[in-house]
Amino acid sequence: MFSSKEMPSPSSLFSAYASMTASIMLFRSMANDIIPYPIRNYLVTSLGYLFKPRSRLLTLVMEESNGMVRNQVYDASEVYLCTKISPDTERLKVSKTPREKNLTIRLEKGEKIFDLFEGVELKWRFVCAEAEKGNNPNDQVVARAEKRSFELSFDKKYKGLVLGSYVPFVLERAKAIRDQQRILKMYTLSTQGYMGMMWDSINLEHPATFETLAMDPKLKNDVMEDLDRFVKRKGFYKKVGKAWKRGYLLYGPPGTGKSSLVAAMANHLKFDVYDLQLVNIMGDYDLRRLLLSTGNRSILVIEDIDCSIDLPDRRHAPDGRKQPEHHVQLTLSGLLNFIDGLWSSCGDERIIVFTTNHKDRLDPALLRPGRMDMHIHMSYCNPQGFKLLASNYLGIHGYHHLFGEIEGLLQDTEVSPAQIAEELMKSEDPDIALGGLVKLLKRKKLEGDGPVDKDGKTVGIREVKRQKVETKGKPVRMSRRKVNRRRNI
Repeated sequence: MFSSKEMPSPSSLFSAYASMTASIMLFRSMANDIIPYPIRNYLVTSLGYLFKPRSRLLTLVMEESNGMVRNQVYDASEVYLCTKISPDTERLKVSKTPREKNLTIRLEKGEKIFDLFEGVELKWRFVCAEAEKGNNPNDQVVARAEKRSFELSFDKKYKGLVLGSYVPFVLERAKAIRDQQRILKMYTLSTQGYMGMMWDSINLEHPATFETLAMDPKLKNDVMEDLDRFVKRKGFYKKVGKAWKRGYLLYGPPGTGKSSLVAAMANHLKFDVYDLQLVNIMGDYDLRRLLLSTGNRSILVIEDIDCSIDLPDRRHAPDGRKQPEHHVQLTLSGLLNFIDGLWSSCGDERIIVFTTNHKDRLDPALLRPGRMDMHIHMSYCNPQGFKLLASNYLGIHGYHHLFGEIEGLLQDTEVSPAQIAEELMKSEDPDIALGGLVKLLKRKKLEGDGPVDKDGKTVGIREVKRQKVETKGKPVRMSRRKVNRRRNI
């Protein structure tokens, strides 16, 4: 213990404090005059870093997109965290479509989820930030678009465990959940992404299957066998050095079931469908970015390719004014490069489907093997297709007294499966529905079996009436022999 006599007086303490303060001020003034500002700033920053309390947490950020492609870790995290929602969660997004059985639950922005893995506590957070719009006035980024990501925080000493075991666990768990709750998706283009044009999806609930498809039975079996062989040959494609993809060209008249065949292929393979409208894409770069963002095990559909690929007026705005030169035109070579070039290897187990009503209008470069590997002709309805439609729509699985007449008319009449299906839907009574179909086929046959023109071609009734209208009122030209005969009279 110190006695009161040994304690310094307040005046001596104040004098010592004043002396120390004056010394510090003098040293600071000398340091400012002698040491340059950049060195002083570096010393202050270094000292602050040394004495700053260190955080023990490490945060992993998983953004929605990784450059031009979608981040699979983000998608897996979204699926996995839906199974970890606890009573402590305060805000959730809930949605449901008319055909869905269960509610779809997603995290609201800013919400946190806590998880436990091998005794390690992990904290997830869903972050939505407004995307930064570039200086380019023609930038297509929507001002309200959000940049979404997940943040995973944990103690730094568990970094190896999280990256080596936990993240792969999340990926595998999400894959198992998707396979268990497999719901096919139909993707279409949307302008709500923070990178401009992005994919948006709805549930694909098209009921078409190969069992209900009205097409030639042999051709149907060939398509199914080709699809099954494709999905089983991952090792074969790698061995021969080819990208694991397959191209199909569906061609034929309208109403012959091209779109239904695409839906049947998706339902058969359990593949998602990406509907690509080329008229909405300005350049090859946008096309590559969108195609790279498509997922594996998917079907990319480009309908009416003969109407979409030749786009000479793309450099003009809808009002006819010329657009700035920096707008790059979408080219056929850009599309071919992704289908069969170096870009085609960016993704596995993909199917590319082109549809057209006029195969002869397509560039031969699109039709060669390696791009369109299998050409499928969707023809008019035949007797086998009709019987399948009668079974699907009217429940007739055996014989009907009108079948013979209908099959005979189908041999000489070109009518699409869509036309027959529409006629069969007019009544639930088989006799009335089939009777209406007989009338339709007879009318079609009459329109096709008209007189023969001067070139030997069959002219329909409508064409004959048109020719009569065109010749009515025109002067009749007589031969010279008829004119002389009249003069002699």
